[in-house]
Amino acid sequence: MSQVPRVVVAAPASGSGKTTVATGLMAALAARGLRVSGHKAGPDYIDPGYHALATGRPPRNLDPVLCGEERVAPLFRHGAAGADIAVVEGVMGLFDGAPQPRHFRGPGDFASTAHVADLLAAPIILVVDAARTSRSVAALVHGFCTYEPRVRVGGVVLNRVGSDRHEELLRDALDGTGVPVLGAIRRSDAVAVPSRHLGLVPAAERRSAAHAAVASLGALVADSCDLDAIVALARDAAPLSAPPWDPAAEQAEDAGPVRGPVAVAGGQAFTFSYTEHAELLRAGGAEVVTVDPLRDERLPAGTAGLVIGGGFPEVHAAELSANEPLRRAVADLAARGAPIAAECAGLLYLARSLDGAPMCGVVPAEAHMSERLALGYRAAVAVRDSVLAPAGTRVNGHEFHRTAVAPAHGADPAWQWEASGPEGFAGAALNASYLHLHWAGAPHVASRFLAVARTRAGREA
Repeated sequence: MSQVPRVVVAAPASGSGKTTVATGLMAALAARGLRVSGHKAGPDYIDPGYHALATGRPPRNLDPVLCGEERVAPLFRHGAAGADIAVVEGVMGLFDGAPQPRHFRGPGDFASTAHVADLLAAPIILVVDAARTSRSVAALVHGFCTYEPRVRVGGVVLNRVGSDRHEELLRDALDGTGVPVLGAIRRSDAVAVPSRHLGLVPAAERRSAAHAAVASLGALVADSCDLDAIVALARDAAPLSAPPWDPAAEQAEDAGPVRGPVAVAGGQAFTFSYTEHAELLRAGGAEVVTVDPLRDERLPAGTAGLVIGGGFPEVHAAELSANEPLRRAVADLAARGAPIAAECAGLLYLARSLDGAPMCGVVPAEAHMSERLALGYRAAVAVRDSVLAPAGTRVNGHEFHRTAVAPAHGADPAWQWEASGPEGFAGAALNASYLHLHWAGAPHVASRFLAVARTRAGREA
């Protein structure tokens, strides 16, 4: 079976220009008429939104912590199916990742870009910020190429090059390393993407401006990089033996369809969701309908369940509060016992209030902005039976927010976090927490959610 050519875009450190090069490369290759599949290493939700604009395909994440090492290649093959080429954007510095499990013997830290590249048997394009260096770039590139024999750096893209003379010095220095220079990108503020308290502003919130930014990145990379050489490098990736991931195979056999749609929050306030969540719900027999809490005043007729992912409700608190009909509909859905899964932004939306603005009132807590950034992987255990997991279930999740709720948990917490104790709110048909889960790494979550939806629909039939 033929496989999709692929490259991984990495860097020595965060801030070197991985997103600029990866997103621009996706857009440039797509402009050539290639079907491009975009992927992001790690739990990031924002960069994949720009990937989706560049490729016209659903965004994909590859995370050994959230999904397990064994699922990275299958998830890649599933997400890249039908593409001509795939571009994987790395995370942090090439060898930087999560704390090492005892069994891990891979390259770099666990879940590092090097680890993901190794699992994908993919060559790496190293993006080097050259703004304050000239001949020293050779020592840096040589070190990254020789530090770990299992990692193959197939070429370098020089970013933030200052002038023709600067580029000449850099290329001359790298001649002796044997690593080809695949591109040299000049300093430019014209393609900058605005940021705020959790990083880049999501593409869904910028609409036409985001499309323009991606187009500019594509033009910049097309003018600055050797696309033919990059395509040739991608085609040199080794074959993968793992079969593609199949969401249908993760579901209980003969479970049957769900009566009524499952609503999934979307729109500008709720932009954090993994593509595989909806795929698992559909594979389990559910019709998935997107609901925008900023615009839609009602849930779909006969809604059997509600999933509210992450995002930035704190930026849109006034508008969310002003949509009282939908807030009331969500509260009524919860009162009827329909399954509701809410994480991070979803937790805030279900609270009584957010920065003083009334919310849905499903969860007995008040939410507010905080000075503290909470960020990182979290290991957790289900405290009680909930719509997502039976008591005692262990999961790996991720936390990413600058808000807080008071109290931090109810009488029945959703999870017991190994590092910080109980958190969230749980019930037979509810799980509301700051914990982000990747359902492909815990497919029993989707199965359990749908089982509750079927049971509830059966009682009302």
